[in-house]
Amino acid sequence: MHCPFCQHEDTRVIDSRLAEDGATVRRRRECPQCGERFNTFETAELKLPAIVKSGERRETFDERKLRVSFERALQKRPVASHDVDAAVREVVNDLRRSGEREIPSRQVGELVMRELKKLDQVAYVRFASVYRKFEDVQAFREEIEKLERDLPGLDSLQLSLLGESIARRGRKG
Repeated sequence: MHCPFCQHEDTRVIDSRLAEDGATVRRRRECPQCGERFNTFETAELKLPAIVKSGERRETFDERKLRVSFERALQKRPVASHDVDAAVREVVNDLRRSGEREIPSRQVGELVMRELKKLDQVAYVRFASVYRKFEDVQAFREEIEKLERDLPGLDSLQLSLLGESIARRGRKG
């Protein structure tokens, strides 16, 4: 590794540690020529599959686009950024594990919806409404009913909240 300060061709590693994400190695280096110290980060570069868009157009996978999709769906929702990071990582890892050279964009969308369903149901329905091109209120209703069937305990939570609301109104009036 070249020294970024004096361009000496050989530096030595003083210390190596796993970075916080566990997928990166942080190396502390020192230049024998000028004595400066610096860090390098090493990650395995695994090829992600190309994304096959509708119309058979292909484009390279772009993690930034994936993150933007999550952020749009989660806009103004109470979800921590580290949870969004974990969801993005999960989708990327699923794509790597697929072993495919190309993946249809619909499959990526399904992976995003799976992760959004875990993070926030409102964001999930937002994303689904655009992704599945909802045309009317009935499509929203059907997706929400499907979500309620898929998430056990959601009905009882909603009913208890409704019941508390009615009980409070009864006490006031």
